Amino acid sequence: MDGIVGQNMLLRVAGGFGIALAGALLAVWAHMPLPWMLGALLLTAATRIAGVGTACPRPARNAGQWVIGTSLGLYFTPQVLGHIGSNAGPIIVGMVFALALAFLGTAILRRFTDVDFKTAWFSSAIGGASEMANLAERHGARIDRVATAHSVRVLLVVVAVPFIFQWWGVAGLDPTVPGPRDVHGLGLAALVALTMVGGAAFVKLRLPNPWVLGPMLVAMLLTVSNIELSALPDYVPKAGQLLIGWSLGHRYRPDFFRAAPRFIAAVAGFTVLALMLAFGVGAMLSLWSAAPIPTLILGTTPGGIAEMAITAKVLQLGVPVVTAFHVTRMVFVVIVTGPIYTYLARKQSNSA
Repeated sequence: MDGIVGQNMLLRVAGGFGIALAGALLAVWAHMPLPWMLGALLLTAATRIAGVGTACPRPARNAGQWVIGTSLGLYFTPQVLGHIGSNAGPIIVGMVFALALAFLGTAILRRFTDVDFKTAWFSSAIGGASEMANLAERHGARIDRVATAHSVRVLLVVVAVPFIFQWWGVAGLDPTVPGPRDVHGLGLAALVALTMVGGAAFVKLRLPNPWVLGPMLVAMLLTVSNIELSALPDYVPKAGQLLIGWSLGHRYRPDFFRAAPRFIAAVAGFTVLALMLAFGVGAMLSLWSAAPIPTLILGTTPGGIAEMAITAKVLQLGVPVVTAFHVTRMVFVVIVTGPIYTYLARKQSNSA
């Protein structure tokens, strides 16, 4: 019996990977932006919503995040770190902007849906989906609604932003290149081993986004120290994007749009409004920063670290600056979301 179950799961995983790969190849053929991620995401999500029972194992997403984290860390040369330092002010503004979006989203969800305050708050915080779900569970909010809200937000941002930027024609304005340029067999093996240790350490310490931030920190420390073990082969980032897209698409279920249509519509409206505001804030920050406007806009968009970093990398829009915006924002939101909720909830109960 166990053998049959295992074989069935293997077939579901193989089927899921085949669909994701087919979606990516179709997107390449159609000249879509970010084809390896968006193609895999859209076809996987469509088949999942249609009821196809494929599977995506957690290690697939971890592997995709490891690729993204490692490739990001290789961009952080000493010169680039100085450039990020000159953008410290705009990055802080990006953190405050993300917090303001949480209040805006909470107000919208409370006004147009039937969710309680705590569910609305954790659904609107622009942090990592898994971290927000964990905080929601700890404070007794509805995890299903919180997870749905972050899935809708990430899906809309990941799909909309690359198409907007492609239509805008702004790719290549800030073509930062990684430190290491050449692939070396032994160096690559050492880089893989060290960055995987970094990811495992972040998992052990229960830090957020461990398979992005752990490998990124190790690769960044190596690069900023001028230790260039190896570049990643060209096909590795594409494989990472494919795995990220596959895992994002796998979140969707046949009853996704039927479960809470009003809630999903309100989250979608909030996400569109947040994107519009991000474009405005990014444009205003250009008065303060020497970075191109598209880089600053991408830094303030309400997407995930991995997805927005992939967008910056493929479109050549200042990978380190965009990454710095999103990493600091994510860490800040994860740290303050719980305490702010506790304060607001106590204030509400005292005034009741």
